[in-house]
Amino acid sequence: MTLADHLPILPVAIPALAAPAALLVMRRHRALAVGIGFAACLAQLAVALLLMARVSGGTILVYSLGDWPAPFGIVLVADRLAALLLVLTATLALIALLHAVVTKADRKGWHFHPLFQFQLMGLNGAFLTGDLFNLFVFFEVLLIASYGLMLHGQGPARLKAGVQYVVVNLVGSALFLIALGMLYALTGTLNMADMGLRVRAVAPADQGLLRIAALLLTSVFALKAAIVPLHLWLPRTYSAATPAVAALFAILTKVGVYALIRVVPQVFGEGAGAAAWAPAPWLLPAALASACVGFAGVFTARSLSEQAAYAVIGSTGTLLIAVAGWSTASLGAALYYLPHSTLTTAVLFLVADVVARRRGSFGDATSPGPAFAGREGAALLFMGAAIAATGLPPLSGFIGKLLILKSAAALPDWGWAWAVILGTTFIGVIGFARTGSAIFWKTAEGAETPPAPETRLDLIAPVLALACLAALSLGAGWASAYAEAAAAQVLAPATSAAAVLGSAAP
Repeated sequence: MTLADHLPILPVAIPALAAPAALLVMRRHRALAVGIGFAACLAQLAVALLLMARVSGGTILVYSLGDWPAPFGIVLVADRLAALLLVLTATLALIALLHAVVTKADRKGWHFHPLFQFQLMGLNGAFLTGDLFNLFVFFEVLLIASYGLMLHGQGPARLKAGVQYVVVNLVGSALFLIALGMLYALTGTLNMADMGLRVRAVAPADQGLLRIAALLLTSVFALKAAIVPLHLWLPRTYSAATPAVAALFAILTKVGVYALIRVVPQVFGEGAGAAAWAPAPWLLPAALASACVGFAGVFTARSLSEQAAYAVIGSTGTLLIAVAGWSTASLGAALYYLPHSTLTTAVLFLVADVVARRRGSFGDATSPGPAFAGREGAALLFMGAAIAATGLPPLSGFIGKLLILKSAAALPDWGWAWAVILGTTFIGVIGFARTGSAIFWKTAEGAETPPAPETRLDLIAPVLALACLAALSLGAGWASAYAEAAAAQVLAPATSAAAVLGSAAP
């Protein structure tokens, strides 16, 4: 076998090796640990791009660990959707890591870089695994790492939010295991491709239990995605985290969305009996409510970091409006909008940090403060982030929302989808405009001007993220075509089953 044959395992193996290496050298050679972190992220990006090139023509790469064939062994599956998420993860990781290093946020604890790499290992594994139990395992890996990153920098606010975050995710993990146990008892397998075939043979007497397991599993994914009403843990958790960590956390909710996109058509699609498209009746109302709650939070937020946290919920709701169509066009629109929404919310967290570092005791509060040094540059970054978050031209959010609106027109409840998307866009514009005018145009009487920041290097990471959004706009034709092709591949589970199971497929 050549190195190219081992590409699917590398996104998991690279951070798995980089994390202990960084841990071993951190105390004596901090610069070396930082170098290991950057080298690992760059290597993951290179591998992800190679995988994207390999699968862009429709090839599905299957990697059997231990050379045990599916469904008996563990398999990693790289297709268009997995490659897209791997590239997004590596890009976001580089941006977040750069910001953490230039702002010295990584120096507030000894274990930032190992935890950062373990977080990437969990994310990459979740996007590649073809097995439901190992999806649970990688969920736990990324969650355990996120617990440590959440508490990085210490402080009572982070501790309180961290405890809430841990408790909520422990409940979600317990429900995940219960759902897996039920599905294994009914089908005798946890390989997603194999399970998608076996659910068709579930006895009529067990159809009700199968539907309960399907709804329980999708509820767990909804909790991970922070879909209303399972969203209450997110605003406090994300707004309390270190800004660079919060920027990386922007992709955590998308893991829940990814799991829905991956599991529902593959396992609970046509032929699944009573569980066929089980979450479909509930997904659109929950998505509409999430978009409304998220942008209402953007309008009422009292700090930039809180505003960014609610933008995560709002953008996820908009994304899921498209997913709820379960068609090639709607899912393709969702997959174009997914990287945009992830990078946009990351930019909002980074800009919140840029502003807070320049306003002294006023921090990132959405109220008038002092006339601080570097206000013009911070204002431009905020304007770019606000344009991206609300979906105004010329950035990729405008194209993404147009694609979602076009695909939503085929839904029976298209009027609700259009009203919510356009209405929340308007609310978001007003919310961000009010925040921008309060912070950058108005000055509190008697407020002392804080000293200029020690460095302006903290502007680099948000500029890079905005540049990625601009590139997504300029390459909208290719990106939307790739997203639609990925959607078509996801909605053809028989093709995936044939690639994963080989001769074992019927």
